[in-house]
Amino acid sequence: MLEKPDTVAAPQMRLLVLDVDGTITNSRHEVSQATCDAVARVRAAGIRVVLATGRRYRDTLPVAARLGIEDPLITASGALIKRASDHATLARAEFGPGVLEGVVAEIVAAGHEPVLYSDSFADGFDFHCRSLTVAPTPEGDAERGVLGLAEYLERNRDLACVAADLHRTVPSGVFAGFSMGPHRAMLALEESLHAGFPGQLSLHTIRSPRYLNWMCEIAPVGVTKWSGVMSLAREWGIDAAEICAVGDDVNDLPMIRAAGLGIAMGNAQPEVLAAADQIVGRQDDDGLVDVADLLLGPR
Repeated sequence: MLEKPDTVAAPQMRLLVLDVDGTITNSRHEVSQATCDAVARVRAAGIRVVLATGRRYRDTLPVAARLGIEDPLITASGALIKRASDHATLARAEFGPGVLEGVVAEIVAAGHEPVLYSDSFADGFDFHCRSLTVAPTPEGDAERGVLGLAEYLERNRDLACVAADLHRTVPSGVFAGFSMGPHRAMLALEESLHAGFPGQLSLHTIRSPRYLNWMCEIAPVGVTKWSGVMSLAREWGIDAAEICAVGDDVNDLPMIRAAGLGIAMGNAQPEVLAAADQIVGRQDDDGLVDVADLLLGPR
């Protein structure tokens, strides 16, 4: 375990919040037995364990089942919270009037494609897009993110609701979305959306853990993993000081900064490493075993 020299022993925690990709899963997108055992040990000690992920709800269910986690799932970086036992929606973000329509128009005008998440698990699909195919492009045009988007759409084609006129008629019930492309293009899109919709959006650009290219993720203002965590914690009577949050990427920063104990995986982005109270082992070294040891003491 790596530890910042000015940190102190972990206070008593009542809630452990875990990111999924890069934290629970290793670089092969697997959940190791050692990680399962570490989470089980924390739960057996009476500490609640909640997943807070950028993944879609449907994608999070197998991870929760593997870990035996029964508490609600915070998905889409805080924009959707659902209960796995009956798939009931506990919280869903909403864009302000006209905001999403403007965002989609700007994405399309910039030459990118919008992918919009909706709370449609029971209907058999998860997102809206304009097409499932990406036109062949000249050599080098992969820099526009075409390969990453094509891979995403192909792998998830059965979970898409396709509407060619999506940019003209935005569906109701959309709570978040993203566009995909190379790093500089997505940072430019993020900056443009910040300027065009001041104080109305929550935005971050992250490297997709399972697909090519980068994703500019878009949600209503104030929506983060931490906002989702606190909506559950308040209901359970848990204070921020009693929460430990673990993650590796920039969408984990709000919860790592605000939690009583913020922990970065050893493979975390530099900004996350700098913000964390503690640093543990890498995802491929079962860093969550270190987390369990930190909270409960070595086995």
